[in-house]
Amino acid sequence: MTTTPRLALPLIAPGQMQKELFHNESLAILDALVAAAVEQLPLSTPPASPIIGSCYIIDASPTGEWTEHAGHIASFSAGGWRFIAPQEGMSVFVREIGAAAVYHGGGWEVGTLAGSEVKIEGKKVLGPRGFAIAAPSGGTTIDAEARVAIGQILVAMREHGLIEI
Repeated sequence: MTTTPRLALPLIAPGQMQKELFHNESLAILDALVAAAVEQLPLSTPPASPIIGSCYIIDASPTGEWTEHAGHIASFSAGGWRFIAPQEGMSVFVREIGAAAVYHGGGWEVGTLAGSEVKIEGKKVLGPRGFAIAAPSGGTTIDAEARVAIGQILVAMREHGLIEI
């Protein structure tokens, strides 16, 4: 094996010449991926004047120096661009929008959160989606204002995906 299985970091072979090159390449890749952050949403064209250490997600139709690296993370270094193939579940922080991007199913999902519940200060505030709730109707006493208010609450909950339609 010449690289690590997950991040394809170059390994040093016994008796290898210029070991520092392989070691430095591994450090450069780790520098880009540990606490990973990219500058902005996926780009197709490399920025004109990237800063050393800046990273970008390459979109599905890259051009220029990025042509062969759709979906990769591009990290700019003193030696030029390094391209890192994403792995399923890899996540990066997108500085431009202040949200995460996660590599899932062969592409980057930007700003999407997935989970089974949301807790704030240890208390569950959102959980699995509930069943449909019928609009108010019937009864012996009809309060039109209450029905309008309840109807608006139900519409808002449906629009937010909290209950089924």
